[in-house]
Formats: sequence, C-alpha cells, structure tokens
Amino acid sequence: MKRVLVISYYWPPSGGSGVQRWVKFAKYLPAEDWQPVIYTPENPELTSVDRNLENDIPPEAEVIKTRITEPYSIYRNITGKKDGKQEEVNPISDGKKSFMQKAALFIRGNFFIPDPRCLWIRPSVKFLKKYLKEHPADIIVSTGPPHSMHIIAMKLAEKTGLPWIADFRDPWTRMFYFKHLPLTSWARKKHIALEKKVLDSASAIVTVTKPLKEEFESMTETPVYCITNGYDKADFDQLVEPDGFFNITHTGLFAADGNPETLWKVLAEKCGEDEEFRKLLRIRLVGKTDREITESVISCGLAENLRNLGYQTHLVATREQMGASVLLLPQRKEPEYKSVLTGKIFEYMASGHPILGIGMTECAMSELLDETRSGRMIEWDDAEGMKDFIDTCWEKFRNDDRTSDTADISGYSRRELTAKMARLMESLLE
Repeated sequence: MKRVLVISYYWPPSGGSGVQRWVKFAKYLPAEDWQPVIYTPENPELTSVDRNLENDIPPEAEVIKTRITEPYSIYRNITGKKDGKQEEVNPISDGKKSFMQKAALFIRGNFFIPDPRCLWIRPSVKFLKKYLKEHPADIIVSTGPPHSMHIIAMKLAEKTGLPWIADFRDPWTRMFYFKHLPLTSWARKKHIALEKKVLDSASAIVTVTKPLKEEFESMTETPVYCITNGYDKADFDQLVEPDGFFNITHTGLFAADGNPETLWKVLAEKCGEDEEFRKLLRIRLVGKTDREITESVISCGLAENLRNLGYQTHLVATREQMGASVLLLPQRKEPEYKSVLTGKIFEYMASGHPILGIGMTECAMSELLDETRSGRMIEWDDAEGMKDFIDTCWEKFRNDDRTSDTADISGYSRRELTAKMARLMESLLE
C-alpha cells in the first residue's frame, strides 16, 4: 500500500467544515490502495468539537502529532473573548471593530504571515524530515487554510524531492476577507510572493471549484485540478421521520454578512396572511450563528418560529438536513464569493430537499443548483422570487408530496471524489 503524508491543521476531535474534506478522503483512500498518514497539531485551537468524526478515521490511517505554538490565546485576552464563544462567525470583516480588535487584526496580518500558525512551520519541517527518513512516504499533500500547511509541505518537498499536491479549500490572497486585513504594503507583497512561490513549487494544485481553478491557472504554470467537496452517503443512512412542521433549515456557519433580511420579511408577511403557515413554520438554525441573524428574525416578528440549536455535530447537522422542508443557502455579500462552493451545498443536495439559495444568480453555487436541479439562487432583494419559491414548497408540504426532480449527483459522493484524488496521486508518481 502506497503512503500519502497529509499535512492538515484540522483533524478530529476538531469539528466544522475544515476537517471534513480530508477525514472523508482518509476514510476511502485505503480502498484505493493508499495509506493516509496524517500530520496534525497535538494541541490545536478547538473552536468546535465533533468526536463523531473520529468514527470515519480508518484503522489503516496513521496519525502523527507535534505541539504547536499559537498566538490566539493572547488575542482572546486582548479582545476579551477568552472562551471563544462570543466570537463573530467571520471576525475578519468590514464590520465595526473596537480599537483592540483592530490592533489584534493588524498584528495578525502583518506579523504572522501567512497566518497565526506560521510558528509551526520550522519545527514541523525539522520533525517531518526526520520522520520520513525512518517512515518513507510516496507523496505529500498539504491542505489549507491555514496556508502555513502549504509552506511546511513546500519546504519538506524541497528537502526530500517528493511530489507534492497543494490542496486549496479556499483561496489565499483572493479570499473575500483578505481585503479586510489591515496590511502594510510590505506584508501584502509578502503574502502575494509566498502564494506565488507555493503555486509554482507544487507538483499539482487542487481546488474545490471551477472558478477557483481558473483563477489559479491564470497565476501559475503548475497543473491545476478541481476536486470539489462532496457528501458521504453513509451520513444519510439515518432514519428521520417528518415532525409535522414546515422546517426552513440552515446548517453550518451563519455570518452576519450573509443575513437574508428580505426572506425574513417575506416569511413574516406570509405568516400574517396564512394562520396555518404561521403555526407550522419553523426556522431552524443549526450551527454557529451571528447574533445579528437571530435579532433580524426576531425583529420581523418570527421569534415563536425560531429554533436556534447552536453548534451541533456533523451527524446531527445531516439529520436536520434530512428533516428539512427547505434548505437555506445564503451567500455572503462579497463579490469574491462568486467562486465559492460551500461544503454544505453537496450535503443539502444529498438530502433531496429543495435548496433556496440567496445571493448572486451568476456564481458557482447557482451553476451547481441548475446543473443538479436541486434548487434556485434568488437575488438578495427579490422578494417576489422568494415568495414564489416558498409558496411552491409550502404547497408540496401540505400535499405531502416528497417527489424530487434532482439529477444524478453520485459524482459528488466522497467515495467517487476520493477515487479521483487517488488517480491524481498515481499520475504524479508515474
């Protein structure tokens, strides 16, 4: 069995979307004759915990860890958020910040490049160089963000001569929040130069969307491949009985800059017109949600319809998706978000329930929804479009109509995507 060294900051028991991509790859790689060897911090910043994901780690996997030094505890002391529970979903934004928060962001952007995990680079390279001499691997994969993982892999590949895949779950300097970092001209140039060096040094680049693939292709001669996120069929083997309510469900991070205020008004208006709808409507928020979202829902008179469940494990999130009548998929209000495909969109599709996307109608998410006939993207202020979509779903709910016109989405299963990744790794060995 060939061995792939995967350098990843996120690994169980850490929860959230960042960990799932390579946990699922690792789960199915042994079936492709690859043993995953995961290098991850012993003491990472755990903003959420999901021990259910540990069940996806195959017995063939080898997990190696070293300690990491991070400045986040200092940041929390400065901002008064020591337990992490009061943080914004998207702390790097153009929203109002205190003086101390602005100072912390300035330090983060200018002194910790490419990110606050950069202090782990040098000790990791030293450790892994020694480790690979004693336990050889065939290929290296780094997955970011944090992009410090790519720097570790780049330096390690230089020292060992091993082929290396840089897997970008998100962009780097073209990420929507990058422009909100208060960078000096020197720091900005440093970020750009490091990104360019990583792109040019890797044996192959992998991205999660076609638009991002095209962006990277314009920046480097290194081959770029698109291997999207996906859904694990095993996660949807749960039996979920309808609860009798019309559930409009959102799972995952829900940031203030993605607040669909027009939708809340549309729902409030329909509640005023239809007593049955008012009694059966449930707005279920499953995951970390900014306070501005819940305040907006309540201000529209929908407090009795709101169910804010907070952070839940991935297994619970998929159960909520399966019990939904409508799955809510709002974009963040940033032009760079046009190329983003959130990981949950594939699980939304796997649930078989209609997806109400709110944001740009010309974007990667809109194309995928159209391609798979899973739902629609509707512009932020298109109240009529939202009303029509909700009315259609409400009528299906009242008629107990569970039919779905969704196209075949098996190509987005984690099993199929792992096979695609394995073929890429094989090609680099050849």
